[in-house]
Amino acid sequence: MKLLVIGAGGVGTSACQIIKRAKKGGEWAKKVVVADYNVDRARQVVKELGEKRFVAEKIDASDAASITKVIKKHGITWVLNAVEPAFNENIFDTCYANKVGYMDCAMTLSKPDPKDPYHKAHIKLGDYQFDRHEKWAKKGILALVGSGVEPGMADVFAAYAQKHLFDKIDEVNVRDGDNYAGGGDFGFSVWTTIEECLNPPVIYEKKKGWFTTERFSEPEIFNFPGGIGDVEVVNVEHEEVLLVPRVIDCNRVTFKYGVPREFRQLLLNLESVGMSEAKKKIKVGKAEIAPRDFLVKVVPSPVESSDKMTGAGCAGTWVTGTKDGLRRSVYLYQVADNQTCIKRYGTNSVVAQTAVMPVIMLELLATGVWSGTGVLGPESFDPDPAVALLAKYEFPAGLREMDSAYADKLNEKALLVPLG
Repeated sequence: MKLLVIGAGGVGTSACQIIKRAKKGGEWAKKVVVADYNVDRARQVVKELGEKRFVAEKIDASDAASITKVIKKHGITWVLNAVEPAFNENIFDTCYANKVGYMDCAMTLSKPDPKDPYHKAHIKLGDYQFDRHEKWAKKGILALVGSGVEPGMADVFAAYAQKHLFDKIDEVNVRDGDNYAGGGDFGFSVWTTIEECLNPPVIYEKKKGWFTTERFSEPEIFNFPGGIGDVEVVNVEHEEVLLVPRVIDCNRVTFKYGVPREFRQLLLNLESVGMSEAKKKIKVGKAEIAPRDFLVKVVPSPVESSDKMTGAGCAGTWVTGTKDGLRRSVYLYQVADNQTCIKRYGTNSVVAQTAVMPVIMLELLATGVWSGTGVLGPESFDPDPAVALLAKYEFPAGLREMDSAYADKLNEKALLVPLG
């Protein structure tokens, strides 16, 4: 595989470092072009990698000709889109035009209902891409969308639960929490954090389809493994809710994230003074810039501000349903420690955890373990090889049996078998 990574920020850098750290296990990537609008940043990443197969290039993600030039120059076969989702449509369409594989960590953007944004879904995350599924399939190429940690790893966990753990699934609830301390407010992309937190959250129910709710609604306390403990999580707009029910038969899908109350208020305050605006531009001297783009420039880089951050983040999928006629509840998860990730990859755990599943999926595609055409999400593929590779890439998955009749049965069996 000749891979083009568009974006030399936290996720793009982490993906390259993970490939390098795998040594022989990462040799499926014959060539990796690291491209960014800031070519000096791309060159710095390549210098730190120190291998000839990693090459730096300049790319303008908003310009199809710029992307095409690099694809043709290096004979690229797959593109990993690791930039802000505002550029997704252009990169996605350019890959189609050049007949190369496409992967992103977050899908094309949504647009709220103009009249009733907190009840009705309008243009949903990924609609632009899924509307073009038949075109991609007819051309014989694959766009694997929503392939980061959440979405991505969380979707693989949902598919694993369906295949191995349940006879019938009721709910798929993605839950994300952490106990980070000592970093800045933003541990991930400033632009994307504002986008997903301030958009109306989307929920899926089989009887209603997709609908929206108030921002930061339905708070609940969820107990996370890995020493994290209880965290208050709230509804946030996220791709899993749009992906999972397309493939997995279930009654309800939600996404909740541990957004601290003071950070929620900060985001709402930014919105109230117009600083969250992503499209309308303001004139500053002779230049024009969107307020959100200005924030991206002035807020301390998440990669740099999290260097001293301690603690861990947990991403996972809480699935409920029935097994052997008994009610079952399971949380499948992955915990990443921040300081461990910084030592291994030079990047924080949030972006490293986001990058590992795209690397795994690219390996599975490069080696022919996964294949397909059209526009598909991670839950469309066999989850077993992806879960197995998490351990190889040093991000092992865990499984927690939650309280249920099925868990009681397992506990009874665990006690009786040794005694028998």
